[in-house]
Amino acid sequence: MEFLVASAIGALTAGGIYLVLRLRSFPVILGISLLTYAVNVFLFTSGRLTIGGAPILREGAIGYADPLPQALVLTAIVISFGMTAVVVMIGLGAFLGSDDDRVDDAPASAQDSPEARP
Repeated sequence: MEFLVASAIGALTAGGIYLVLRLRSFPVILGISLLTYAVNVFLFTSGRLTIGGAPILREGAIGYADPLPQALVLTAIVISFGMTAVVVMIGLGAFLGSDDDRVDDAPASAQDSPEARP
């Protein structure tokens, strides 16, 4: 179980970093979202992976699931949703203002040269 979750965290992180390094705004937004999902899963697994454990220690319960990482993940989901909405609006405004969604900061003359194109 731990290997599967660790592999999922690694895949989400690798995909997120790959997308963040792209030169268009939409893949960058998706990459940031994948990175937040990876962090959320990491925080959730930091409370130990227990199946069928009680959420709070009570009488007769042998093991329990730590509620603090669960609360942190719920808070992180709300914050990441709001930040994703803000970044999408900024990217949409930049696209509508310049008719291009490139992320790089190169001058306009360097973008038009044939060497600058992939």
